[in-house]
Amino acid sequence: MKMNVCMLTWEFPPRIVGGIARHCYGLARALARDNHEIHVVTLDFPGAPMFEEIDGAKIHRVKIELGHPNFITWTFIFNHFLEKEVATLCREVEVDIIHIHDWLTASSGIATKNFLKKPLVSTVHSTEVGRVQELRSPDSYLIDGMEWWMTYEAKKIILCSNSMKWEICNHFHLPQDKIAVIPNAVDAHEYDRHVDRETVRKRYSIEPYDKLVLFVGRLVPQKGVEHLIKAIPRIVQQHNEAKFLIAGDGWSRSYLESLAVSTGYRDRIRFLGFISDSERIDLMMSADVLVVPSVYEPFGIVALEGMAAGVPVVASNVGGLSEIVEHDRTGVLVYPENPESIAWGVNRVLSDYGYSQWIIENAKKRIRDVYSWEAVGRKTVKIYEQACKG
Repeated sequence: MKMNVCMLTWEFPPRIVGGIARHCYGLARALARDNHEIHVVTLDFPGAPMFEEIDGAKIHRVKIELGHPNFITWTFIFNHFLEKEVATLCREVEVDIIHIHDWLTASSGIATKNFLKKPLVSTVHSTEVGRVQELRSPDSYLIDGMEWWMTYEAKKIILCSNSMKWEICNHFHLPQDKIAVIPNAVDAHEYDRHVDRETVRKRYSIEPYDKLVLFVGRLVPQKGVEHLIKAIPRIVQQHNEAKFLIAGDGWSRSYLESLAVSTGYRDRIRFLGFISDSERIDLMMSADVLVVPSVYEPFGIVALEGMAAGVPVVASNVGGLSEIVEHDRTGVLVYPENPESIAWGVNRVLSDYGYSQWIIENAKKRIRDVYSWEAVGRKTVKIYEQACKG
């Protein structure tokens, strides 16, 4: 059954803030390749066309004509413009399903559901209570309320891991039959290319004999970067040739840079800021170990990317990461918020080349067998069909 899908997301390449952009990019292309009609409605971005087709997926970027320094206020503003774009689009396109991603597009998605009288599917990538651990501020209570409203209005809810299912069911008291668990995926073909490791490493003053320890992600507390930085003295103690690249940006950056100074090894630690997708892949394919030290992680797509890139992954034993990484087989799991354990995991990989190669081969096979966008697309269409029937 061919589906006409209207997908709403606040981020889509080249606007990349977190994992939602890559998820929507991969899913939209996979659905379009399977002959479904996919319309992605998203925000504009400097230099990006207002409309384009990517592998058959139709991308509609919306000019947001009003700004505001408060992020939540701006979110409600841009939802107004998204809603107008969808209304215009639906004059020409008969939509079967509306698919929204996280609370940021909830209000426009719910309005679309009601004026089109079509079912709403919501993918919840993370929750406010999970990100902040405890609701304290008015903003957090508002976001939590938006998330509840989104799950209440949705006919079906897609989650990326069983840990997220447990979290959502317990927090919002949702019926089990409303929820489907579909993992994220990665396009393994992106990593089927030759990368000159020595040239990539030279760009960052990494010598051939150095051990490159890499972090990729947002610089916010839930990503646990501070615990990796605190682990650095223990790593250097065993591997004096270790150097550390931290790729990504976020509001914790200044604190993390100060913390790096306090370790006494600031000269070995480099903060790269935001990097392009191409550079991210080059770095992953040139690193000796990728560390994912998250405190809270509903899924952890960066771990999948590392596995596809052929770099040993050391990850916190939390949330979706514990479902992706099989300890001592496809990666190494360590205790969250524990610099000593993180150092142990990194040293384990750096100390045994044969072990790290064995992990890499097992991880690549796991990617091919389980985490392809084609498989995720087929599972998502089944959820669309269920939502349309009832």
